[in-house]
Amino acid sequence: MKYPSLGYVTCATLLIAIAAVAVTKGPPGPVSSRNDILAASGYTMGCTWSVKLARPPAADPQPAIQSLLDRLNAQMSNYDPNSDLSRFNASPSTNWQPVPPDLAKVVAQSLEISAQTRGAFDVTVAPLVNLWGFGPEPAGLRLGRVPSDAEIAAARAHVGYQHLHARPNPPALKKEDPALQIDLGAIAKGYAADAVAAHLDSLNITDYLVTIGGEVKAKGLSPSHRPWQIGIEAPAPDLRRVLHTLPLHDLALSTSGDYRNFFSMNGRRYCHEINPLTGYPIDPNTSPASVSVAHPSATQADAYATALIVLGPIEGRARAEELHLPVLFVIRASDRFDSRPTSTFNHLLNR
Repeated sequence: MKYPSLGYVTCATLLIAIAAVAVTKGPPGPVSSRNDILAASGYTMGCTWSVKLARPPAADPQPAIQSLLDRLNAQMSNYDPNSDLSRFNASPSTNWQPVPPDLAKVVAQSLEISAQTRGAFDVTVAPLVNLWGFGPEPAGLRLGRVPSDAEIAAARAHVGYQHLHARPNPPALKKEDPALQIDLGAIAKGYAADAVAAHLDSLNITDYLVTIGGEVKAKGLSPSHRPWQIGIEAPAPDLRRVLHTLPLHDLALSTSGDYRNFFSMNGRRYCHEINPLTGYPIDPNTSPASVSVAHPSATQADAYATALIVLGPIEGRARAEELHLPVLFVIRASDRFDSRPTSTFNHLLNR
């Protein structure tokens, strides 16, 4: 089964497993294995997922992982009209609405990161995502035009994380604006990677690499008894090459970029990365081409990568340093890409 996308972050893979682990070609399928590694894969959230286990157990992990991801997709997809998220979005109620614990948890984490980034990350951006043609209810773009300033202002009137609330017990969400809608496309895949990792931990599996779209989480060591090697792509739409190789050990890595999901109109390029504070896509002439964030939590890495590409190379870098985040900003410079790591990310590259 092919799953619909979750929303405003493309599922194009921006991180590449290399060296000890190779990306499997062809359609996802059942488990494959050799003596030192077991690989399982499938579809979720509009993407492929894969799990690679070094020194694997005898049991087949694929069915349980797929079931877990199916459950999360059924909660968090805004492309499925029957999902828990879609039902919340469609409801005009401003009362607390019961939701599954995972949905309440991921929204609560979203709100924390929204506060930390002063709204550069905001899951209530759904009206703008739809307006620009990157969501399940595309408007202006699909009609062959760019949204007008008036349309953007009207959509922005219903965007604002301050008007969304989450509670853990009993799990529920609440919106102050009846028209408020949530898009979890910039955090749900990271949350799913953390959930799969937690499942593997519960089985006492100590060496694994989890990949969901462009979100990666690694624990332990690869079959070669070295950290898992992850390649960060050069941010170019017409080629696939590794710009940097990062040894990943007990960390997650997420990359947001403007070069896999965009459209061009009247000589200008518009990407899927929408700035909730302005209502417009980020400007490719002034914004980073990509931002990669390393963090123990794939959920947080996913969200921070989006927030920092929205904030840009100056304010984003300052915020990353303030939060002590390992971040790699990749900037277009005429005929090349300039890599600008934060001090903590530079340590990861050189270890």
